[in-house]
Amino acid sequence: MSVLLNTLYVTLPDAALHKDGETVLIKANGEKKLQVPLHHLQSIVIMCDGGWLSPKLQLACLERSIAITFLTEHGRFLGRVEGISASGAWLRKNQMEAHLDAQKSLLLAKTIVKGKLANQRHVLQRAARESDPEDSGDLTKASNRIQSIQVNVDRMETHEQVRGSEGEGAARYFDVFQLLIRQQKDVFKWNGRNRRPPRDPINALLSFAYTLLMGDCLTACQTVGLDPAFGFLHAFRAGRPALALDLMEVFRPILADRLTLSLINNQQMRPGDFEETESGAVIMSKEAKKIIISAYQQRKPKILKHPFLNQDVVWGLVPILEARLLARHLRGDLEAFPVFHPRG
Repeated sequence: MSVLLNTLYVTLPDAALHKDGETVLIKANGEKKLQVPLHHLQSIVIMCDGGWLSPKLQLACLERSIAITFLTEHGRFLGRVEGISASGAWLRKNQMEAHLDAQKSLLLAKTIVKGKLANQRHVLQRAARESDPEDSGDLTKASNRIQSIQVNVDRMETHEQVRGSEGEGAARYFDVFQLLIRQQKDVFKWNGRNRRPPRDPINALLSFAYTLLMGDCLTACQTVGLDPAFGFLHAFRAGRPALALDLMEVFRPILADRLTLSLINNQQMRPGDFEETESGAVIMSKEAKKIIISAYQQRKPKILKHPFLNQDVVWGLVPILEARLLARHLRGDLEAFPVFHPRG
């Protein structure tokens, strides 16, 4: 359990939350775990199965415009409750205004793309330090090319140009993706990114990992009260969660890509986990999907130092914190949107 950005995150199974005076008292198995003043909170996120809030606490939260969000233990959004005077409508108004303002939207699109490029470089630089000299040189060259693209993003004048920079960076990144594969190279051969459908085991893994990440970014938007449909990098389209896709871009390299590489290099994925259909599409077995889901969920409790908050957080909260920082920027509380970039 932790309090971050005026939000109480409850991850302890079967936690019971009570109103005690002007505080939230959290107990588990009858034992006090944490006590937080109500006036310190803007929201409460219940991220566990069996979490319970007393009726008095729920009423107090509604009266004080403290939003309550319920997620499953794996982070799937269940619902959100907030009082009639809550600021959710103002946040969505600010979001819509920024979405419709060409300059504000462009600035946020640039920030998101620069964040993704920085995280792609992080993956390549980390791999370069662990590679033999020849591979290390190629990885460093690719990282330097991406850095040049990153610098040029600020000069872009349209969304189309910014999206072009993102695509160019992805091309340079995936040009050397094969060098990140250290085991089972004869089976897991990389011939470039392809999808809908994926046509090789690596792309099948990437697509599935991106699907899991997309679910968490959608949950992050819903948890904070942002409208997932109105983004800044991805264009609006009916039925498309553009804002969730925006958040997802930042995390693709450091979460989904690294998960895929880890599964291959640790030999948790084997040739028998994949099957090629008559159409040329490659599909994964049910057991393989279970392994990916398990590995993805096992990363969520791992602790890291958040680079902007300078606090220890678990990986599972990072997309939600990113959405909350974006919300603070849209409200005017933060001058710039601090895109997540891991340390080390």
